[in-house]
Amino acid sequence: MTFVPFMWIVWSAFVCIAAALYIYRSSLTKNEEDQIFLDDSFSHEQSVQAAIVARVAKVEPIVRIARWLVAGMTVIVVAYYVRDILLQLHVIQ
Repeated sequence: MTFVPFMWIVWSAFVCIAAALYIYRSSLTKNEEDQIFLDDSFSHEQSVQAAIVARVAKVEPIVRIARWLVAGMTVIVVAYYVRDILLQLHVIQ
């Protein structure tokens, strides 16, 4: 297998993983409230919101890593094609 198909397969795998993580994180936060009135009668709501925040906090580092992997592979893809253009124009050898 040549480098180009492998490069695109790796890039698309990273993008799919990142997209799946973004979708999972958004499904976790869909029930999260922006504003909660914390009174003694809302203790159940407070525990539910704390559980949501804990799950999102677990996923957030993985999302950040996936974002950096996609960005890194994008830089590699762009650099490969810029190098290829420069080789075709005989700017570099």
